[in-house]
Amino acid sequence: MAKMDEITVGIIGMGEMGKMYARRISAAGWSVEAEAIDSVVALYGPSTKQGAVVGGQTSCKAPELAAFENHLPEDVDIVSCHSLHGPKVDPTGQPLVQINHRASKESVGLVRQILSCFGSRRVEITGEEHDHITADTQAVTHAAFLSMGTAWCANDQFPWETDRYIGGIENVKVNIMLRIYSNKWHVYAGLAILNPWAKIQIKQYATSVTELFKLMLSGERDQLERRVKAAANTVFPPRQSDESLLLSDEVLDRFSLGKAPKEKKRNNHLALLLFRLWLGVTQYLFRKPGLLDEVLKTAIEDHSFRRDDLEFTFAARAWSECVSFGDFKSYRDRFERVQEYFKPRFPEATRVGNEMIKVIFEKM
Repeated sequence: MAKMDEITVGIIGMGEMGKMYARRISAAGWSVEAEAIDSVVALYGPSTKQGAVVGGQTSCKAPELAAFENHLPEDVDIVSCHSLHGPKVDPTGQPLVQINHRASKESVGLVRQILSCFGSRRVEITGEEHDHITADTQAVTHAAFLSMGTAWCANDQFPWETDRYIGGIENVKVNIMLRIYSNKWHVYAGLAILNPWAKIQIKQYATSVTELFKLMLSGERDQLERRVKAAANTVFPPRQSDESLLLSDEVLDRFSLGKAPKEKKRNNHLALLLFRLWLGVTQYLFRKPGLLDEVLKTAIEDHSFRRDDLEFTFAARAWSECVSFGDFKSYRDRFERVQEYFKPRFPEATRVGNEMIKVIFEKM
């Protein structure tokens, strides 16, 4: 076990996540030196202290680890990490990835010891595995919620002020959308644009959204049902007799930013039909008796959400293009325009969202 007074932890980059790491690690008793710089690894890598352990907390490991390999001295160990949550979320119990890329047993143990102060659930995988997982989960999920926010903004609509988006799954959609837009744009841009697997998955998501929307427009109920239910059975195999839903109406209804209507409006949940993440919410949609059939029927017969679905489809394709072209400027412009629109509700959404996330993870 390393002695705290013999180790200095250096943090380069003081964005929201950098500050969160500095607070947690210093509060645990480690000596933390933090410096905010924008320079690339090539500028400071060659002068790294002999025998040091270097890691990154970026959301995309391929370019990070490549830079470390190219510019760090051979006697420097590389152990990276990534907290799979935002800076405003309590890290206790949340997943924290540790990547033992090039390191001795002692260095791996030291990093474990330092990061233990987060109280997170540690998962040790490779950098490539990490990028595959984040592309399948975080990147696609972010694209979906960014598209929701863009669609509501395009229609000049605060969703919690209309009874169409209050209660149940709607609460999750609104709260998570607001949580994402309340953060810094670069958190999501880097994860999507720098991860080659994310580009593929986000493009496929936009393509699938478009194809499902076309089926809805043309009234092809049978084909829509076959496609969606095939996906549902792949992600959630047929229910066992003792299977129970991770989330309930009671849980989902607790986290509303608006007043619940006397009667809930039906929604086709186009965005959620394609989800891989938000296991409990997606399971609720696919496995609550009768709900998926109601959603499919609504998609074909009820046109009250068509305006929103149209804008959502446009938005999904536009975000995919930003990512495919590697266009950070366009990504930032789009993000900050929508962010400004919803900004007045961020404080309340953060409070409600934190509580919601906690309850959802307790149920999973």
